[in-house]
Amino acid sequence: MTTTTAPDAPAAATAPVLAFVESPVQLLNVLEWAHRTAHPAPPRPHALRPLCDGVPRQPAQRDLTPLAGDLLVVVLAPRDPMTRGQLRRMAELARDLGHRVRWEEARGGPGAPLATVRGLAGPLRAAARLVVGDPFSRYVQLLLALVRTRDVVVVDDGTATLEYAAQLARGERLVRWHRSGGGRGARELAFAPFAAAARRKLGPGRHRRVELFTAMPVQPPPGVTVTANDFAWTRSTYGPPRLTRGTDLVGTSLVETGVVDAGRYLAAVAALARTHGATRYFAHRREDTDKLRRISTGLGLEVVRPELPLELVARRGPIGRTVLSFPSTVVHTLPLALAGTGVSVAVCDIDPAWLTEHASPRAHGFLSGVTAAARAAHRMPRPSVPAPRTGEATP
Repeated sequence: MTTTTAPDAPAAATAPVLAFVESPVQLLNVLEWAHRTAHPAPPRPHALRPLCDGVPRQPAQRDLTPLAGDLLVVVLAPRDPMTRGQLRRMAELARDLGHRVRWEEARGGPGAPLATVRGLAGPLRAAARLVVGDPFSRYVQLLLALVRTRDVVVVDDGTATLEYAAQLARGERLVRWHRSGGGRGARELAFAPFAAAARRKLGPGRHRRVELFTAMPVQPPPGVTVTANDFAWTRSTYGPPRLTRGTDLVGTSLVETGVVDAGRYLAAVAALARTHGATRYFAHRREDTDKLRRISTGLGLEVVRPELPLELVARRGPIGRTVLSFPSTVVHTLPLALAGTGVSVAVCDIDPAWLTEHASPRAHGFLSGVTAAARAAHRMPRPSVPAPRTGEATP
């Protein structure tokens, strides 16, 4: 049975904490936030149960229990198989730490969204603190219409956190950076009232507290409390890793999101592998299978599809002494997760010529900002990307 408290009662003392996640990285950062908030003793790696392949089994009674520093994680399951697999394993980790996990097939069919909203109406109204993994998610923005709490925490959803903080500071509507600059279609206009309401609830106000828990070097928006995520739970639970003599490359989904041309990207990967002696390519969970096949068969790299977020995979090892990445979340998170291990993380520039004609006008500026911020924060080296050899554009 759910118990509510008076509106002015301390939220964390007597009422539940509800978290919404749609990706493995969001769930990892919710666990890091919970670790930082509760200050528990460092967990012992051998105390964790083996990871399971199945969807976490849910208890028959699904009502929220009054929490005292604990939380319920609601997974709004995506369709992508790789993302689902990583989320299942992260959900098991969350359960091993004593947190409740509620798996919602939010995109399971035509009636799934409405069923999900109805099923979550009670928990949303009862929650005294809300933790959000993706403030740009339309699903989350829709659910925010049912939220009564005025205590909101936003955890990292990758480099999009930088844009969220910037848009919040400028008072703009929340739009993903690679989609900005385009027109607003009928669906966008129909959703506009929900987006506007979400923008208000995800921003600070006279009686609204907003915390941003992030590993990104953000400029704190006015009225927002920024708490640094140093991956303390990850570092205390795993590693240090065994280091290999080689160099590892980290892939991105910039091609899949329509920002970078596929041929240019593959040519850059080939040039980096040749110049820096890379032998492994850690694939992003959203990378296209055909592109990965070309990287494996055409470029001769071992393609690794991690079953957990790369921060955990790298910390567990083995990992190369040098890790190269294009502008992405990991250029900010890996240096923190691998602090003190001797691993060098470097970020490569995105040449403007690589961008597609459909890329947002702001794309290059945003990616350059991610690169510059990572180099400034972590004193990263600048690896060279030589011109591709003949034929490397389409391996």
